[in-house]
Order: sequence, then C-alpha cells, then structure tokens
Amino acid sequence: MKKKLKEKHFEIITIVTIMLLLVLTAVNAVQIDDMKTSVDELKTIKIKTVTATTTTEVASSGTDSAESTSVASVIPVGVPSIYGAELGISFDDVSASNPQKADETIGVMAQIDVNTALTGADLERYINALYVIENGMSCEYCCGARSIIFENGEAACGCAHSYAMRGLAKYLITEHGDEYTDSEILEEVGKWKVLFFPGQLTAKAGILAEQGIEVNYLTLTSNQYRGIEQGSSSGAMVGGC
Repeated sequence: MKKKLKEKHFEIITIVTIMLLLVLTAVNAVQIDDMKTSVDELKTIKIKTVTATTTTEVASSGTDSAESTSVASVIPVGVPSIYGAELGISFDDVSASNPQKADETIGVMAQIDVNTALTGADLERYINALYVIENGMSCEYCCGARSIIFENGEAACGCAHSYAMRGLAKYLITEHGDEYTDSEILEEVGKWKVLFFPGQLTAKAGILAEQGIEVNYLTLTSNQYRGIEQGSSSGAMVGGC
C-alpha cells in the first residue's frame, strides 16, 4: 500500500514537473520572440537613423560644395604669382575687416594707372583685354559705365576700383606681357574685382552655377553675363568708390 502511494506521489510530482517545464518553455519562447522583435526594431531604427544621417550629410556636402564653388573657390587668397611680390600686394589685404589696408592695396595699383600711358601694341592689348574680350570689364556695382575704359582706351570710370583694375592691366602688359595673354590679364583683373565686390559676385557665382554656366573669373566678372544676378545679389563693396 505504501509502495503504491509512493509511486502515485512520484507520478504526480513528475506530471507537475513536466507541466512546469512546459510552462517555462512556453514563457521562454515568448520572451525570445519578443527579444528578436526588439532587436529587429532596433536594427530598423538604426538603419533609418543611418540613412537619415547619410542623407543629411549628402545634403550638407552638396551645400558645402555649392558654398565652396561660390565662395571658397571664387574668393582669391594669398600673394598673386609673378606680380604680387613685386608690387607688395596680396589678395588677403583686400577685405572688409581691414578697410585701411584694402585702400592702401587699391592705391598701389591705382597709382600705376595714373603714372602709366600706353601706346602702340600695348594700348591695343589693353583695349582688347578690358573692352573687347567677353565684352570687357566694368565696375557695374559702383557705376553704370559700359566698361572701365572707352573704346579708345581712355578711362571711363573714376572710382578707385576702376583705377586699380586699369593699373594692374597696364602693369601686366608693360612688365609681363610675354607671360600673360589678354584673356589671362582680364582674368587676373577679375580676381581683384571679386575682392572689391565679394557679396555681389558670390551671389552671381551661385546663379551661374544654377544655370549650368561654368564659373570662372571671366564668366563671373566680365560683361558676358552682366546683370544675370539682378534681384539676388547684395553686399557692401570693399574699398572706396
């Protein structure tokens, strides 16, 4: 009798144990499934976050690229090769942060215009560079002249910027005429024009880029696309007008 009771008791314990194991197994299965779901959700969240971050970075990169084209790569810096050391001038000297130095630098080039008279082949190159190529160079943000010189090479604008641009052109023709083509002279003059009108020409660079036009110092500063940025450009000039 006792033996049967023990066997019965053992069976009950076994059944209860099996049931408990089944319950624990079921609970564990549910927890594992929940964990997998959580992990999958975390992966999804992480993927979405990375994707969003990547998109943002690309957009920022695009913006930076745009700013690099319209600002960093447009604003010249450092000492100009060939003539910079000779004249003791640097692109970095013309900025709104140091008006006095900017005026001094402009004055160096302007004095060359005052003291230099061109004739013959030099005058023809001068007219070609500042009046003919890409329809010439103007100082449109300071005055409304067609160009900083007339068709005969005489000064057409009396602002300090124009004096400086004419002076540089004369210097490059008379002192380094074999090292610069007429287009390169116009381009070099254009670099200084960007420094004189950084806000306006930075805006113009953006418009040119948006319209698929190559941005270089000729397209940016000559009369070829004069006025294309009207209504979207602003900013103070550097140096006196």
